[in-house]
Amino acid sequence: MRTHDWFSRKKDCDDKGDPEAVFNVLDSMLKDSLERLKNMRESIPLENVGFDSCTLEAVNSRHATLFGCLCSEGKWKTALWLRRKLIQKGAVLDVFAHNLLLNGLCKIRDMERPDCLIREMLEMGPPPNLVTYNTFIKAHCLKNNVDKALYLFSTMATDGIRPNRVTCNTLVHALCKKGLVDDAKKLLCETLSDDKEKTNSDLITSTILMDCYFRSGDTVQALGFWDQMLHKNIQIDLVAYNVLIHGLCLGQHINVAYGNFAEILKRGFIPDCFTFNTLISALCKEGKVEEACHIHDVMLKMGVAPDKISYKMIIQGLCFRGDLVKAIEFLNCLLEKSLMPEPLIWNLIIDGYGRCGDLGNALSVNNHMLSLGVAPNVFTFNALILAQIKGGNNVRAYSLKKEMLLNGLFPDLVTYNMLISAACISGHIAFALDLYDEMLRKGIEPDIITYTELIRGYCMRGNVKEAEKLSTKMRRSGSQIDHVPCKILIKKYCHLGEHDMAFHLYQNWLMREK
Repeated sequence: MRTHDWFSRKKDCDDKGDPEAVFNVLDSMLKDSLERLKNMRESIPLENVGFDSCTLEAVNSRHATLFGCLCSEGKWKTALWLRRKLIQKGAVLDVFAHNLLLNGLCKIRDMERPDCLIREMLEMGPPPNLVTYNTFIKAHCLKNNVDKALYLFSTMATDGIRPNRVTCNTLVHALCKKGLVDDAKKLLCETLSDDKEKTNSDLITSTILMDCYFRSGDTVQALGFWDQMLHKNIQIDLVAYNVLIHGLCLGQHINVAYGNFAEILKRGFIPDCFTFNTLISALCKEGKVEEACHIHDVMLKMGVAPDKISYKMIIQGLCFRGDLVKAIEFLNCLLEKSLMPEPLIWNLIIDGYGRCGDLGNALSVNNHMLSLGVAPNVFTFNALILAQIKGGNNVRAYSLKKEMLLNGLFPDLVTYNMLISAACISGHIAFALDLYDEMLRKGIEPDIITYTELIRGYCMRGNVKEAEKLSTKMRRSGSQIDHVPCKILIKKYCHLGEHDMAFHLYQNWLMREK
């Protein structure tokens, strides 16, 4: 009726106007009104709408879940964009959602964005809580930025947040890694006077400090923390035992470590791979490879699967001892378990055969490595070059140097030293000098082995004057010189009957030593 009146009052308007045009106008007005209403509702913050706590909790839970999924997939840029859009739409994100986003940002180790997020939380809300600070402090500690972590720790009290054992243990661990054990103990004493979870917390803190003292070589202080844990009847876990055994092995107290290994079994714990690897490492360093192999057998009997580190240490120990047959057996065990050995393990076995002059087995292991898709590196070629030289195939050894270049690898100092030595021994001093000039052109600095082999080559050819010139050049270059070049020259002068020159050279060497 109003529309009818409105149209009828217009000039030159017929009461019998087109009703379809009238309703089109009404439809347009209604759409505009609904659009304005939608925009108004979206601009009103959720806390002013009157939602109850259950609704807000559900909304925040959905936001937090979404942020957690995005950050876990590494889509932190999308998460930041979503947060910005939600805030623009008036959504209220709680501190839990912010903490999930902060944790994801800290994982990318770019502290600028987490820092901006913290500042926005302090300015606009929600205020950071204990989890926020713990996350940020841990991120700075992982980046070795302990000063910034300590600054954040000091600002917690200003914001009315009391640090807990997680905060303190994170800082204690970071300070211990930097060798500041006394500062870590002082922080621990000043910060934590009472704690509801004191038993578990004392275990973690004492384990961290005990590990730090072991690594710094202070075994007495470390064992003092262990005695405190036993005196307080703290429920000690496998991690603490692993730290104790590792520390004792570092101090070469292998027998005491064995005793504590037995204690683990008495307490009903099952030693893990780290426990066994610690013992294997200590035994291999002491040359007790057979005992290390026995530990490997014990692992299998107890149902603990050896990992790549276990096999790597045992194979390395066997190769150093020259027991290549057993090293191959462990290599085959590794392959049977579908654990692909890293190039270092292959190189150790190839190098072991090369040093024994067993060219056939060295090439066989190399071919096996290539068949499994493991690319050779410089060390692999150096091991094969050594095997060829030991087998008297100098020409093939030199061709391997060219093959390195075809594989995109560049000969290093070890490569040139082996080839120069082989050339000098075979009497090809000119070829050795060509190799020497080549390495200088490529920017590889010769060392004492290079000069020693060239001096030996000159002396073998009877060219003592050139050998002495090279010895003088070596001294002037500032290279570390040992007695070997001097001994070669003295021996050659004595062989030529020039005893005065030999005695003069010997006196010069004694004067240099003083």
